[in-house]
Amino acid sequence: MTTTIEALRAAGVLSPLDVQFARAMARLGNDGRDDVLLAAALTSQQVSNGHVCLDLGRLTATPVLYNEDGQLVAERPWPALGPWLDTLRSSPLVGDRDAGTPFVLDGAGRLYLRRYWEHEARLATALHERAGQVEASPDGAWLRATLARLFPVDGSVALQIQEPDWQRLAALLALQRRLCVISGGPGTGKTFTVVKILALLVEDALHTAHRPPRITLVAPTGKAAARLAESIRRAKKTLACSDAVRDAIPEDAATVHRCLGSIGGSSTTFRHHEGNPLVCDVLLVDEASMVDLALMSRLVAAVPPRARLILLGDQDQLASVEAGAVLGDICNTGGARSYSRVFVEQVGESAGDRLPLSADAPDRTGIWDCIVQLNKSYRYGPDSGIGKLARAINTGDAEAALGILDSADVPDVARMDVSPREPLSASLRSAALRGFGAYLHLREPIEQLQALEGFRILCAHRRGPTGVDGINTQIEAVLAQAGLIRPDSPTYVGRPVIVGRNDYQLSLFNGDVGLIVVDPERADGKVALFRGDGDSVRRLSPSRLPPHETVFAMSVHKSQGSEFDAVAVLLPERSSPVLTRELLYTAVTRPRHTLAIHGSREMIVHAITHRTERGSGLRDLLWGRSTAS
Repeated sequence: MTTTIEALRAAGVLSPLDVQFARAMARLGNDGRDDVLLAAALTSQQVSNGHVCLDLGRLTATPVLYNEDGQLVAERPWPALGPWLDTLRSSPLVGDRDAGTPFVLDGAGRLYLRRYWEHEARLATALHERAGQVEASPDGAWLRATLARLFPVDGSVALQIQEPDWQRLAALLALQRRLCVISGGPGTGKTFTVVKILALLVEDALHTAHRPPRITLVAPTGKAAARLAESIRRAKKTLACSDAVRDAIPEDAATVHRCLGSIGGSSTTFRHHEGNPLVCDVLLVDEASMVDLALMSRLVAAVPPRARLILLGDQDQLASVEAGAVLGDICNTGGARSYSRVFVEQVGESAGDRLPLSADAPDRTGIWDCIVQLNKSYRYGPDSGIGKLARAINTGDAEAALGILDSADVPDVARMDVSPREPLSASLRSAALRGFGAYLHLREPIEQLQALEGFRILCAHRRGPTGVDGINTQIEAVLAQAGLIRPDSPTYVGRPVIVGRNDYQLSLFNGDVGLIVVDPERADGKVALFRGDGDSVRRLSPSRLPPHETVFAMSVHKSQGSEFDAVAVLLPERSSPVLTRELLYTAVTRPRHTLAIHGSREMIVHAITHRTERGSGLRDLLWGRSTAS
């Protein structure tokens, strides 16, 4: 018998909001049939969980249903797919793309809230249009000379023929197309590549007697925007170009919301849109994997038709918190990596050769021509255990990953067991005392702030025995017992804090990390230190800080884009929906030097063998598979 929405609410599968939404839709359409109510409630739940739609085919193929605690809720809980689809097609609440109904059912059996279907369709159309727009090629001799200067040859000619310089090819792609997507893991030189791309675009304009392009830099969060600006400033100093070119590359970055001009603090209504586009010639979006479908759709719509759009990110990292996995859908070809089909001879490689192309891609202009994947890591060398582990996780090779973690010949990675009765094990206590003691033993506040970035504990969950909240409390107790801190007030000296909400007036953003230190010049004797631009440090009264919390431990989601010298990853004792390959990959690529995973072999295998599957039709729309109703 089909499970009812009330039974699913009682089991914790559906929220009260999901149930109320379904009942409101039933009243709106005068259709209270159980199968319609169930589909409506599940669609609401899927969006809350990051999916764009409810994939009925995938859902009905699941024979059992568990709740988030791993408890069995029901066996064969869903209606049969065929009759369920027929019921939905007959409902006044459900229609095709032109019906104007609250829900859209596509030809692949995916049920959407209409606004998400519209975002997906508009984004796919806009990306296809940009992918097909080819700019006039500049003078070949000038281009080869400029690329050779900005991207000097590294390595033997024979090696170069075997493996083209993908950074150089990304620059050529960005020059020739109005859409350029650059994906790469940590340490693959994405930011340095894009700074050289911006220099190339400026030089091309000056070479043809045009004004330099107006360049806008954005990122999904304030922390990511500040980090992008800092990376751009640092990378500009290394450019082999004139001061005029260097000065034309901006050093300021904004959040996507601020760039679009949020009206009244709204996350859905903006000053800039298709009818009032942004004033720019180049829009660079960093950390694009963190941008959700609705926001990316609005952002792309606001980019002027003749402007270049450059998306930068890591397709293998965790997707956005909100609905969608846009960068993953753009870069995922359905199994094969795709690369731009530009002539290798144009960038100084062997004449006449073409770059590898996805075997199933038709020979015509398309999305596959606009993507470059950077694979060479400049952070992790060929002997790096972290690099090897990250590659094993990405390829789904759990056996290889465990072999690396268990090997005595790989000193930079290790695995420790945890006890379900004591999440903060003896080994994790020792790691916390060493890692956080490094900054707490220092006396200079600025040195303390810098040393704080040397170590962090990353958790999969926010709550629960191995969650961020509980682990932070336990670490405070361990450090207090060792006499390193005195947590007698919310502003105790040595407390590391992470900002939880953007404060544009203070230029503090969600994810910024600071430290409470002694300041004898202030009345309360304390000050909060935060990193400023470059090597500068900002000092703020603790009383002025926006909402914040302790950050000895932080979630893997919050850690995206951050780097630490050493990281301890704490996995839960039982499987959960958030414990996926993408989460583990994101966690293990945060450290520069050493990594310790505190978790069972079973949980590591579970994470590697379970991918984050976001319900979406964007991939099909981009890669030519029909989803028409």
